[in-house]
Amino acid sequence: MTDRRDFMTASLLAPALLAAGATGAKAQMPAGARPSAKLGLPCVISTWDFGIAANQAAWAVLSKGGRALDAVEAGARIPEADLKNHSVGRAGYPDRDGHVTLDSSIMDEHGNCGAVAAIEHIAHPISVARLVMERTPHVLLVGEGATQFAVEQGFPREELLTPESEAAWRDWLKTAKYQPAANSEVRTYGHEAGLGQPGGKNNHDTIGMLALDAAGNTSGACTTSGMAWKLRGRVGDSPIIGAGLYVDNEVGGATSTGVGEEVIRNCGSFLVVELMRQGRSPQAACEEAVARILKRKPAAKELQVGFLAINKRGEVGAWAIQSGFSYALCDARKQDALLPSGSVY
Repeated sequence: MTDRRDFMTASLLAPALLAAGATGAKAQMPAGARPSAKLGLPCVISTWDFGIAANQAAWAVLSKGGRALDAVEAGARIPEADLKNHSVGRAGYPDRDGHVTLDSSIMDEHGNCGAVAAIEHIAHPISVARLVMERTPHVLLVGEGATQFAVEQGFPREELLTPESEAAWRDWLKTAKYQPAANSEVRTYGHEAGLGQPGGKNNHDTIGMLALDAAGNTSGACTTSGMAWKLRGRVGDSPIIGAGLYVDNEVGGATSTGVGEEVIRNCGSFLVVELMRQGRSPQAACEEAVARILKRKPAAKELQVGFLAINKRGEVGAWAIQSGFSYALCDARKQDALLPSGSVY
C-alpha cells in the first residue's frame, strides 16, 4: 500500500547497532553494551528512512552556520509535504471517521517549546507549533483552536485527505479491524505501531529530529499524523513535551517513535535525557528507557516503541522493542547515512 524507499547501507558508522534476538533475554543485558555512534558538529539525526531527506533539508541550514531550531523545522517540513508519506503531514491516513488530524512539537536550546495536537486542514503543523512557542504564552493548542490559530497566523486552510489516503481508508472500512500488532501492514493497525520489516519495506512512522548546530546548541522537532484509523480526538506522544520530544541544552535531546500511549505513560523522551544527565551514554539511556517500559507493562513486548537520542558531544544512541526501526544521521562527513536500531526482540 505504501511506496517506501529501500534501506540504504551505512558504511561510515560500523558496526551496525542491530542486535537480533529470538527471546527477551536481551532485556537483561547490561545497558551500554553496544557502542554509540559519534557525529561531528554540526549534525542532525532523525527517525526512519524518510529522515534522510529531512536531514538534508536541515543540513542546508546547519552547514551555513544556522540555528538548530531553524534546521529541525526545515527538516520536519519535508515529510509533512511528501504525498507518498502516509504517516506525516498532508498525506497522512485519517482517523476512523475520515478526518486527517496532525500532531507536532518543537523545542529549542532555551527550553522554549510549542505544540499542536489534532489540528486539521493545515499542511505544516511543525511551523504552527513553532509559532505557538514564539507568539503565545502557551505550549499546546489543540483541535479547532489550533486550526483557528494557524489560519490567523496566515497558514492556508486546505483539504488534507488525498485520493490515495481516502481510498486506503475506505478499504479499511470494509473490516474496520483495529488491533495492535507490531510490524504489521498499515491496513491492519496503523503506522504508529512501528511498521516495517528488516530490510526497510513499508517502514514508516512519526518523524522525530534532533540537531546540534555549530555553536553546540540543541533543538528538536517531532511531527506525525498519528495512528491510522484512530478514534477521533486521539492524541499520541508526538506533541507532548517530555513524551515524544525533550531537549535540555546542558545534556542533549531525545525523541520517540512507536505506540505513543506507552511513551506517554513513561514520559519516555524526558526519561532518556535524564538518564543521560546521570551519566548514561545515549545508547545506554535508550536501552534503559525501553527496559522500563517492558518492566512496567510486559505486554508491551507485542508493540513497538523506539527511542533516538544525542548528547552534547554528538554521541548517538537508539533502541527499540522490536526490530525494524531505523534512523538517519547527517554531519559534514556524510548526509545520507541510515542505520538499523537495535532491539530487545
